[in-house]
Amino acid sequence: MADDSAATPPSIDGNTLVAKSLSHLGVTHMFGVVGIPVTSLATRAMALGIRFIAFHNEQSAGYAASAYGYLTGKPGILLTVSGPGCVHGLAGLSNAWANTWPMVMISGSCDQRDAGRGDFQELDQIEAVKAFSKLSEKARDVREIPNCVSRVLNRAGSGRPGGCYLDLPSDVLRQRIVESEADDLVAKVVGAFSDHVPAARASEIESAVTLLRKAERPLIVFGKGAAYSRAEDELKKLVELTGIPFLPTPMGKGLLPDTHELSATAARSLAIGKCDVALVVGARLNWLLHFGEAPKWSKDVSFVLVDVSEEEIELRKPHLGIVGDAKTVVGLLNREIKDDPFCLGKTNPWVEAISKKARENGEKMELQLAKDVVPFNFLTPMRIIRDAILAVEGPSPVVVSEGANTMDVGRSVLVQREPRTRLDAGTWGTMGVGLGYCIAAAVACPDRLVVAVEGDSGFGFSAMEVETLVRYNLPVVVIVFNNGGVYGGDRRSPEEISGPHKEDPAPTSFVPNAGYHKLIEAFGGKGYIVETPDELRSALSESFAARKPAVVNVIIDPFAGAESGRLQHKN
Repeated sequence: MADDSAATPPSIDGNTLVAKSLSHLGVTHMFGVVGIPVTSLATRAMALGIRFIAFHNEQSAGYAASAYGYLTGKPGILLTVSGPGCVHGLAGLSNAWANTWPMVMISGSCDQRDAGRGDFQELDQIEAVKAFSKLSEKARDVREIPNCVSRVLNRAGSGRPGGCYLDLPSDVLRQRIVESEADDLVAKVVGAFSDHVPAARASEIESAVTLLRKAERPLIVFGKGAAYSRAEDELKKLVELTGIPFLPTPMGKGLLPDTHELSATAARSLAIGKCDVALVVGARLNWLLHFGEAPKWSKDVSFVLVDVSEEEIELRKPHLGIVGDAKTVVGLLNREIKDDPFCLGKTNPWVEAISKKARENGEKMELQLAKDVVPFNFLTPMRIIRDAILAVEGPSPVVVSEGANTMDVGRSVLVQREPRTRLDAGTWGTMGVGLGYCIAAAVACPDRLVVAVEGDSGFGFSAMEVETLVRYNLPVVVIVFNNGGVYGGDRRSPEEISGPHKEDPAPTSFVPNAGYHKLIEAFGGKGYIVETPDELRSALSESFAARKPAVVNVIIDPFAGAESGRLQHKN
C-alpha cells in the first residue's frame, strides 16, 4: 500500500506563522500572560529565538512592553488572551499612547463564526482599543498574518511613536498553511521599525539659531522624546558650543549629567520664569512644563518647539515650530552655529544667575540631606540610596521610581549621569508601572543593575511580579518606602472621622509596618527590612553587589510626607 504522507507537503498553523513573522521583522522579546487562545503562539515564538517574559498580570506586562519600546527604540510586544486579557492590556497600550512610546499589543479573540453570539471571552477588541491605538489590524485569514504584523510594527515606530493593536481570532491561529507558502509570505514583508519624520527646513534652522543668538536669557529644555531619539551627543555639543543653561524634564534627566555646570535643574523656577527664548526639544508643553504659560513662565518668552509631530506644534502654537527628529534637528542647529559660533561664557549675567541659584538651592538641599533622621523621613534614606547608586561601578543603574512623595523626593535627590537611566510615572503620572518597568529595563539593558525606588502604594499595584523577578533571576533591587499607606497613615482631622463606618481604616491607610520583604522571600529571593541608616547601607551594599532579585523594606515615619506629594492643589 502506497504511503500518501510523503506526498503531503509540511504545513504550519497560524501561531507559528505569527512567530515567524515577528522573528523575521526583528522582534527579540515579548511580554505577556498566556492562555486561550495564545499559549501556543508564545511557545512557538520561544522556539524561534524570541524571549517570552511571562507575567502574572497583563497590566504589568503591558507597562513592560511600553518601557521596552522606549529603552530600545523598537516596538515592545505585549501578548494577551481575549476579552478580559485585552482589557487588562489596555493599561500598557494607553501608557504607550500617553508617553508616545512604540508598542504593539497582540490579543487572541473569539472564533469569527461565533462573533456576536456570546462566545467565550467575546469582545469587539478593535473597538475597545480605538482610543489608544495608532493602527488596529485584524487577521481574518492565516495568509493575512505577515502583512498585518508588518503594518502594526511599522506604524508603532513611525512618526510620533505609539501603540498599535493586532487582533488574532482563534480560528485563524488554528488555520493551517503549507510551510513553503508561509515562508514566501514572510519573506515578502520588510521595513519594520521605519521612521517617517519630515526633514526640517533650512530656513527654520536659521531662524532658531538667530533667536538663540539674540536672546539675553536663553534656555534649552529637553525631554524623553530627545532621549528616545538618542540625541544626547548632539545636545551635549549644543550646550558646550553655546554655553546655554539646560533643563531636563524628569525622564530627560541623564541626557546630560545632572552634575553638569550648566544644569538649571536646581534653579528651575528662575530658569523658566526669566528665560526669554526657550528651545524645547522632545518635550511637550503640557502640565509637566506648566503648559508654557504665565505665571510659571514669562509672558514674553518665545518658544522654539522641536517635535516629531506637526499636530503637537499646531496645538502649542510656539513662536517657531520645527517638525523633525530631535537628534537630527539638534545636529542641524550645531552645524549652523559652527559656521558662525557664539557662546555665552561663564561670566554672562544669565549664566551666573542660574549657577548662583542652583548652587544656593543645592547647598540648602545638602544641609537637609546631611541629617540622619530616625524614624526615617524621606530625605535620609533617599540620600543613602543616592550615594549607593553613585558608587556602583560600570554602567549606571537604571532607576525606576513611582509614588507620590517617593517619586517627588527622588526626582530632586537622585542623580542621573547617563541617558535613559530614569523611568518614572511619566506623562500620565501612572501608578503601578514599577515592576513592569524594572523587568523591561533588566531585559533591555542586561549590563545594568536596575534599582526601583517605590512608595508602598505604588509597589502594591504590581507586587506579585517579584515572583517574575525571581523566576527569570533578573538583577533588580526593589526599595519600598513603607509609610503605611497612600501618602502615609491616617491624616484625617477628628471632624472627618464620622459616620457609620468610622471604625474602618482611613482610605489612605494600609497595614502598618507591613512585611513587604517577606513576599520575595516566599519565592526564593532576598528580603531586607531596615529602620536605621546602617541597616539600609548594609542592605544596599549586599543586594547591589549580588545583582539578584531583592526587596528592601524601608520603614518610614507615616507622617513624613505630604498628601498628593507636590500636587496637593489638584486633590
